[in-house]
Amino acid sequence: MSWILLIVAGLLEVVWAFAMKQSAGFSRLNPTLLMLVAMLGSFTLLALAMRNLPLGTAYMIWTGIGAVGAFIVGVGFLGEELSLQRLIAAALIIAGMVTMKLS
Repeated sequence: MSWILLIVAGLLEVVWAFAMKQSAGFSRLNPTLLMLVAMLGSFTLLALAMRNLPLGTAYMIWTGIGAVGAFIVGVGFLGEELSLQRLIAAALIIAGMVTMKLS
């Protein structure tokens, strides 16, 4: 169950990062509110997952899901550049998360 909570927490991190971008520096109310709700949910689920998972593992997986997820959303929805270097960086983050999970 802790892993499910952690994965959902990571996905909510992607939501709040995207909402923060859409808030235009907190000048748009709805994206700002979505960001706050997603942040609260993400941090809460991370804290619950950390009851049973090691700190280093939980935090790395959470931030990794957020980083790679934000990269995918940026490329897929915001038209950000997709380059070989960025793909390699995302692959290295994923490799680090898999290695952490297996250790």
